[in-house]
Amino acid sequence: MGNNLLKGKKGIIFGALDDKSIAWITAEKCVEEGAEIVLTNAPVALRMGEIQKLAEKLNAPLIAADATSEEDLNSLFDQSMEAFGGKMDFVLHSIGMSLNVRKKRDYSNLNYDWMLKTFDISAISFHRVMQTAMQKDAINEWGSILALTYIAAQRVFPDYSEMAESKALLESFARSFGYHWAKKSHVRVNTISQSPTITTAGSGIKGFDDFFGYADKMSPLGNASAEACAEYIATLFSDYTRMVTMQNLFHDGGFSAMGMAPEILE
Repeated sequence: MGNNLLKGKKGIIFGALDDKSIAWITAEKCVEEGAEIVLTNAPVALRMGEIQKLAEKLNAPLIAADATSEEDLNSLFDQSMEAFGGKMDFVLHSIGMSLNVRKKRDYSNLNYDWMLKTFDISAISFHRVMQTAMQKDAINEWGSILALTYIAAQRVFPDYSEMAESKALLESFARSFGYHWAKKSHVRVNTISQSPTITTAGSGIKGFDDFFGYADKMSPLGNASAEACAEYIATLFSDYTRMVTMQNLFHDGGFSAMGMAPEILE
């Protein structure tokens, strides 16, 4: 049961893949809180069929868009504004992929063409999304733009590979673009650094299950769930967080503040 936290607000959710993904659960939460949304993902993800079910359930337009394509993004924002009858209030960027990780290339032996593709999909796409939206004046004043990141941007997690650099770049884009958008029209831009979360994407990382348990013990509150992350995102899309911008916000049960936990030593 929602609280109408987002009543009257409209936005685009990038990256919902299946019912384990944070973007999927966030889309459900935003609609529950009174928002209207457009769902989007790359054409290949749409062909998998799962997101079609979510679109039908939420009565949300589903628009195919490759976030690395300026042509696709222009079309996405044009169609979304047409569907909404005007500007929107929020965007969630939940996109990330590494071919080096998928193909199990060691960090000290990366394929650089794949690395550039990782950066393009996982980070530069965030800048593309924001630049397209700003140029089209698609976001209302005091709107909110969010991207999902991970603490590997600040600390070493060897099996996360060059996704760590992607997240560092993503967070930098949020700070830099956040300045320009705040000055132009009070739009705020932030990243959320989420706990390791059992999603289709996260589970593909080597040693994920072991690390999930380690992080759960290290975090005083335990790992933050995908559902809790969706609730946090809803607050950041709401008017109650209007003055929060250019921040990397840790949503991780306290993991990021810990040095040592006795539970790990037992």
